[in-house]
Amino acid sequence: MRSQVMVIGGYGHVGQQICLQLSEVYPGQIVAAGRSYEKAEQFSKQTKGRVRPYQLDVSQPSHSEWMDDTKLVIMCLDQEDPSFTETVLRSGIDYIDISAKGAYMEQVAKLNQQHMGGTALLSVGLAPGLTNLLAAKTASMLSSVDQIDIGIMLGMGDQHGKAAIEWTLDHVHTDYELTEHHQRKRVKSFTGGKQVDFGGQLGKRYTYRFPFSDQQTLPSTLHVPTVTTRLCFDSRIATRALAFTRSLGMTSFLTLPKIKERAISMIQSSQVGTDQYAVNVEATGTDGKQAALGIKGHDESQATAQVACAAALHLLSRRFQPGIFHIEELFSLAYENGHFALVDQQTKEEQVLGVRASLLTA
Repeated sequence: MRSQVMVIGGYGHVGQQICLQLSEVYPGQIVAAGRSYEKAEQFSKQTKGRVRPYQLDVSQPSHSEWMDDTKLVIMCLDQEDPSFTETVLRSGIDYIDISAKGAYMEQVAKLNQQHMGGTALLSVGLAPGLTNLLAAKTASMLSSVDQIDIGIMLGMGDQHGKAAIEWTLDHVHTDYELTEHHQRKRVKSFTGGKQVDFGGQLGKRYTYRFPFSDQQTLPSTLHVPTVTTRLCFDSRIATRALAFTRSLGMTSFLTLPKIKERAISMIQSSQVGTDQYAVNVEATGTDGKQAALGIKGHDESQATAQVACAAALHLLSRRFQPGIFHIEELFSLAYENGHFALVDQQTKEEQVLGVRASLLTA
C-alpha cells in the first residue's frame, strides 16, 4: 500500500518546513529527496529520522522503485520540462507543485490527461496560491467580474531561500505574457507602476508588473477578461531603485552570474526590511462595482509551506478526480475567528492553515 510522501527539494528552505510539518502527522513516511544525498541525510539526522533521505534527479524521469511506495509527490524545485510530472501522474501518484513559473504550468496543462491516475495540484503557496484563493473569493463578491488586480508586498528582511531570491532576480529583467481583455499581451517585468493600498501602517505603495503565474492562469479558471499581478518590497527605497534601474534597462546586469551571486549574498545578509508580506486583491465588475480583500502576515516561505501542507493533507485523506487543477478549482479559503483554513469544495472538509497572518477587508 502506498503511503510515503516524497518532497523533492525537501532539504531546501521551503522544503524543510513542509517535511517538518507533515512529519508531525506522518512520522517516518515523509522523504526529503534531491540530488545531494549528503544534504538530505544531514537534514534527516536533524529530524531524528522522522524525515527520511533519498537521492533523486528529476532530470531522469523514468519509473523507479520509489514510485511503488509513494502516494504523493510535492515538488519544491523549478522545472523546465514536465516529463517528470507526467511520469508521476501516469504512475497514479498525486502531485503538488509550488512553482510560480507560468510557462511551466502551461506545459503541464497541455499534458494528455487520458491515462493519468493521479491528481496534479498547481498554484500552491503564497503567490500563486493564497493570491488565487483570495482572487476567487473576491470575484465571488460580485455578480460579474471584468478585471482583477493583485498587489503583492514582500519583506526584504525575510529569511528567503537562495532559490527564491534567484528566481526574483531572474525575472526582474524579462518580458512575459498576461491576459488583457481576453487577449494575450506581452509586457516588461517591473514596469506599469500602480499604487496599491495595503492598509494600516503599510499604507499605499507603488507596485510593478511581475510574472507571477496567477495572472496567467486565473483568466481561464475564473473566466476573467483581465488579470494583472504587481510586486513591491517593504523597502520603498529598494522598490523605487529597482524600478528606476529597470527603466534604464540596467537590470540586465542582474542576469550575469557574478553580479547575481553578489546580489543574492547581499540580500541574504541584509539587515534592511522586515519579514512581513501583504497581498491586496481588487476585483472590478462589469458594472463598475468593486470588491477587495487582502492578507498580511510574516514569513512568506512559512505561508507557502502551510498552504502546501494543508493541500497535501487533503490529497492524502481522500482520492480526488485525476487530472490537472489549480488550487482555486478544488479548494476555497475560509477565515473565522482569526484562523484560516483550506476547504475542500466538494466535501467542505477543512484543513487548518497555521499562517501568521490576518485578513484585511476593504
